[in-house]
Amino acid sequence: MYLIIDIGNTLQKAGVYSEDGELLQLLRQPQLSMEQLQQWLKEYAIRYSIFSTVGASNDSLLSFLQKETKCIVFDHTTPLPVHIDYQTPSTLGKDRIAAAVAASSLFPHQNVLIVQAGTCIVMDFIDKNCHYHGGSIAPGIQMKIKSLHQFTQHLPEIEIKKTDSFIGKNTTESILNGVLLGTVDEINGAIGRYASSFENIKVILTGGDTELLQEKIKSPIFATPNLVLYGLYKILRINA
Repeated sequence: MYLIIDIGNTLQKAGVYSEDGELLQLLRQPQLSMEQLQQWLKEYAIRYSIFSTVGASNDSLLSFLQKETKCIVFDHTTPLPVHIDYQTPSTLGKDRIAAAVAASSLFPHQNVLIVQAGTCIVMDFIDKNCHYHGGSIAPGIQMKIKSLHQFTQHLPEIEIKKTDSFIGKNTTESILNGVLLGTVDEINGAIGRYASSFENIKVILTGGDTELLQEKIKSPIFATPNLVLYGLYKILRINA
């Protein structure tokens, strides 16, 4: 069994994967529960783990994993099943690398555009020959909402929800439409640019805001919430 730890900017995630890649357990919390991880180690006899962070370091959790399992600390020097054609691989987000590995595994020999909709809207492109090229980073939905509130005198910080109308009849609806539909237009525009440059492109939508966005994306998409975890599992498998 394999234990996957992904420390993000907003949430900390943990998953237990079987030998054949089935996700058996999943935690998504602001702070991972050490007690829950200890229970998993006993229940599943976990031998291998991988630790990846793009957020704050968690030294106590890492020490625990290194003591209880054969732990790989994922960074840009970890051997990968894909080629990284990025000018500064040391600055490339580990979540972006893991997502590219997952995409290449799920859709081999295809051009894939990955859209991660979370704290940021992150887009990454990996071609049919398993070469990762790079992409783009922009503010995510919650970040846009908070920025409108923090950098203006009177705009409220609203709760995000789905919207059916593109014309806001009040301030809350106007912010909601501007942020949510603006993000949809941003993603649709990017998909169009990639599709005009690369043939038969597959689009993967992932991240915490997937449900808010997936119905409004014009192109056919493959939506999955745990792409990064799966990519980390694949990286662990070839390094364990």
